[in-house]
Amino acid sequence: MKNISMAKRYCPLFNKCGGCDSVNSSYEDELLEKYIREEKFLSRFAPVSPILPSPSVTGYRCKVQAVCGEKDGKLITGIYRKGSHRLISVKSCPLEDERAGEILSTIRVLSNRYGIKAYDEDRMTGDLRHVLIRTSDYYDEALVVLVASSLELKSASDLAAAIHQRHPYVKSVSVIENREKTSMVIPEGAKERIVYGKGYITERVSGLDFRISARSFFQVNPRQAERLYTIAMNMAELRPDDKVIDAYCGTGTIALIAAHLSGCEAIGIEANGQAVHDAEVNASINRLDNVSFINADASKYMKEMAKKGETCSVLFLDPPRSGATEEFLAAMGRMAPERVVYVSCNPETLGRDLRYIHRFLPYKIQGIQPVDLFPGSSHIETVVYMDRY
Repeated sequence: MKNISMAKRYCPLFNKCGGCDSVNSSYEDELLEKYIREEKFLSRFAPVSPILPSPSVTGYRCKVQAVCGEKDGKLITGIYRKGSHRLISVKSCPLEDERAGEILSTIRVLSNRYGIKAYDEDRMTGDLRHVLIRTSDYYDEALVVLVASSLELKSASDLAAAIHQRHPYVKSVSVIENREKTSMVIPEGAKERIVYGKGYITERVSGLDFRISARSFFQVNPRQAERLYTIAMNMAELRPDDKVIDAYCGTGTIALIAAHLSGCEAIGIEANGQAVHDAEVNASINRLDNVSFINADASKYMKEMAKKGETCSVLFLDPPRSGATEEFLAAMGRMAPERVVYVSCNPETLGRDLRYIHRFLPYKIQGIQPVDLFPGSSHIETVVYMDRY
C-alpha cells in the first residue's frame, strides 16, 4: 500500500472539531486499528482478509453538511464540536471534496453581502440554518441546498445565480424550510423550493447513473463504494436465472447493479418510502425492467414471504448499524437462499448476527472482506459471503 504521510492528512482543527477520529495519524495506523476491531468481532467465524484501503484518504466525501452561525456580525459555517452545541468555524476540511469548500466560501461572502443572517435557535430569528452540498465526480456536478427558516429566503435567486456564475459545476440550488426545534438538518416532510436547476445531480457507479437529490441516500465515498459493490457481486457469482433479494436496500444500489450485471430478476425491500421512490427513479433512468422495489419493513416482509413458501437463490442484506433482526434471520433460514452476501457498517452487530447464523442456520461463512469507505473515521464496511450446506 502506498505510504500516506501525516502531512497530507493533518488538520489544525482536529482537537477542537471532533468531526473525525484519526485524521492526524498515519493511514497505516488507522487501518491497523480497524483491522484489530474486525478480528475481535469476526475472526472466530472465518479468517478476516486484509482491509481494502481507500484510494483517496482526503477529499473523498461527496456530502457536506455545514452549520451556520455568526461571529463578529458575520455569517460563518462549520460543525458543532463533538458532544456539544458549540459551533467550530471550519473554512476547509481535509476529508471533504474541495469543491464543497469553494462553494461554502462563496456562500459566506455572498450571504454577508446580501444581509442573510445565520439562524439563532434560541431566539428563533435569522435566515440560514445549514448548507448541504453534494458533489458528483463522474459528471463533475454539485447540488447546493440552503436550509432556512423560510422558503422565501431573502435574495435566494440572486445568491443561486452568483453561486452558479462562480462555480459553473453547480447544477442545482434549492431552499428547504426548517422552522422546527430539532437537530435534524432536513426534517421529515420539510418543504423544498428549487431556485436553480432541476433539484438533483447525477453520479455514475458500476456503469449505472444514480440521481442524487437533497434527501437521497448515497455513499459518501462513491469510488470506494463501487469497489465494495464489485466485491459483493463477485462473491454472489450471479447468473441470469437467479432470483435476487436486496434487503434493507435503501435507494436500491445493490439490486440495480445485480440486475444490470447479470440480467437476473432482483427485488429490493426498504422501509423508507423516499428511498424506494429514488430506487424506482434510478431503475427508470437506467432502463432496467428486471428489478422492482417493495416499500416495507424487511423483517416483516421476509417473514411473510417465508410463510408463503417463497424463496430466492441469492440474498443481499445491508442493514443499519443496529444489524439485522432475529425475525429477519429466521425468515432467511426458512427461505433458504443458496448464497448470502451480508454488507455491514458495524463489526459488532455483524458479529452478533453471524453468531446467530452459525448456531441456528445451515450456512458456512466462506469469506470476510473489510472495505474502508471512511478514512479519518472509526467506521468501516465489511462484506461477508456465506453459502448453504
